[in-house]
Amino acid sequence: MPSIDDEDPPFWQMLSLAEMSEAQWESLCDGCGKCCLNKYEDEDTGALHYTSVACQLLDQDRRCCADYANRAQRVSDCVTLSLENLREPAWLPETCAYRRLAEGGSLPNWHPLITGNPDSVYRAGHCVHGRVYSETDVEDPLLYLIDWIR
Repeated sequence: MPSIDDEDPPFWQMLSLAEMSEAQWESLCDGCGKCCLNKYEDEDTGALHYTSVACQLLDQDRRCCADYANRAQRVSDCVTLSLENLREPAWLPETCAYRRLAEGGSLPNWHPLITGNPDSVYRAGHCVHGRVYSETDVEDPLLYLIDWIR
């Protein structure tokens, strides 16, 4: 019987983001929903400010995008992650697996790829679901600035 030391490291430790298959790339998303929040950049400082207002497609009950395959066509400012826009990943939350790996870091210990449980991100308090409003219900997202996103 092989020991745990004989096991290969997980793919995210062995492959660069550019080398990952589409399935591996997609599995990096922990489903937190932070990238679906309305954000504003301070023109003077460049600091990014999050709101508690989410994209109209964020399904808080299912904890996912309601139309993931067509999101970029339906929401004009939806950003589809790519190697190109990960060159400067500071626009993503600090907890984002894509940002962490792009910056040479590792996945957080609560990430579903580590725990094997898709609810681990929610249980660890890193999920926006149940904590935000839909942009269809809010007139001015700037009135909903938050400071609990990292």
